[in-house]
Amino acid sequence: MKRVLIICGTGIATSTVVATKVREHLEDVGVAATVSQGKVMDLLNGEVDADLIVATTDVPDSVTVPVVAALPLLIGIGEEQVFEEIDNHLK
Repeated sequence: MKRVLIICGTGIATSTVVATKVREHLEDVGVAATVSQGKVMDLLNGEVDADLIVATTDVPDSVTVPVVAALPLLIGIGEEQVFEEIDNHLK
């Protein structure tokens, strides 16, 4: 099972919106994944237990896990591109 980590500045508001959309999308396309939430401060040590990060904020360069920018999921423009990127990383 794949692991997706949703990251925002505080790990509360925007990550909840993005996590819901990502969960729904992954269910719709039949990808088995756990989706968890966190804040950018959680990434400072560079160790991440995830296959993919979907972030609404900048992620430290020390993180080696692939990152997809999630801002389009908040504004509603370009969502399909984000979902396509997520799908490509989780294949």
